[in-house]
Amino acid sequence: MSQPLTPSRNAVLELRTEQLAKSQRVFNARGSKVIRCGLCLLPVSQCICAAKPEAAGNCAFCFIMYTGECYKPSNTGRLICDVIADNHAFVWDRTRPDPALLTLLNDQRYAPVLVFPQQYAAPERCLQNSDQLRHATLGKIPLFVMLDGTWREAKKMFKSPYLAKLPVLGIQPEQASRYALREAAHLHQLCTAEVAIEVLIMADEVNAANRLAEYFSQFRRAYLVGKPHLNLTEPV
Repeated sequence: MSQPLTPSRNAVLELRTEQLAKSQRVFNARGSKVIRCGLCLLPVSQCICAAKPEAAGNCAFCFIMYTGECYKPSNTGRLICDVIADNHAFVWDRTRPDPALLTLLNDQRYAPVLVFPQQYAAPERCLQNSDQLRHATLGKIPLFVMLDGTWREAKKMFKSPYLAKLPVLGIQPEQASRYALREAAHLHQLCTAEVAIEVLIMADEVNAANRLAEYFSQFRRAYLVGKPHLNLTEPV
């Protein structure tokens, strides 16, 4: 999963295609009978592919995804891949990680940074602000490693031995998530795209952050058209 990149590459969608090809059974979750666009995974009537922004940013993102996560239409990792050209995705395995993932984490062109709440990391691993992030990635491409799954799954992934030495960047949201597509364990938790927006701001990638924020907003509006049961109390 670490071949030369082009702006149109979406590693999460590539991983989804690979996993579907390997699967012994049909992915049959709620909403699986809906006719969806093969790229944005929204219902065809709500397709947002025409709104896909041009790639931006001088950083990279790596998604380590819990089994089955890449199938979910509500997953927002693929939105990040549409905005950040240098993107990678792998299925998580605690003891037998994809060799390409290990190669990426050890690639001297990159400075990998694990994005995760800092209360779970030793203090010496934690990057507290933009200056510390800039210092930790100086002269290299920042590679933001995102653990993509439910909160319980992400905590399991965080304990993987091959991630134990990476510096940790935590995001402290100033407001509750506006993402109403899934139920979070805590009100303050952000979805993957919202976390990435905050990370990009900390990395001084404001243009990419703005593009992702607008793209995510369009995705959210389109997704919620078919979800009236969520009974939102705020505008979408």
